[in-house]
Amino acid sequence: MKFLAAGLLALLVLLQYRLWLGDGGMREVATLRKEIEVQQAENDTLRERNRTLAAEVQDLKKGTVAIEERARTDLGMVGQRETFYQVVTPREAPPPAENEEVQEPRVAEARKQR
Repeated sequence: MKFLAAGLLALLVLLQYRLWLGDGGMREVATLRKEIEVQQAENDTLRERNRTLAAEVQDLKKGTVAIEERARTDLGMVGQRETFYQVVTPREAPPPAENEEVQEPRVAEARKQR
């Protein structure tokens, strides 16, 4: 009877070990759940990015406002009836010659409709 009880106890310990610490055990399940949460958060971020990009594509296909905005910001283009003003700040300006006076910038960058 003692051998049977000892055998059953050893079997119980072995099964508990596999349940908690073995392959596919509770520790691995907890690790996988954390990985799933991280992956779902990344998927949500990418899903939102895809939605934003799809909306931008639709704007570029259907509207001229988005195309004009993209041309201005990315390509530095100016409309036909527009005048482009750019004032260089002292940090970006080359050092003045000895004879020149330093002028303060009044406007960083402006576009004016005529």
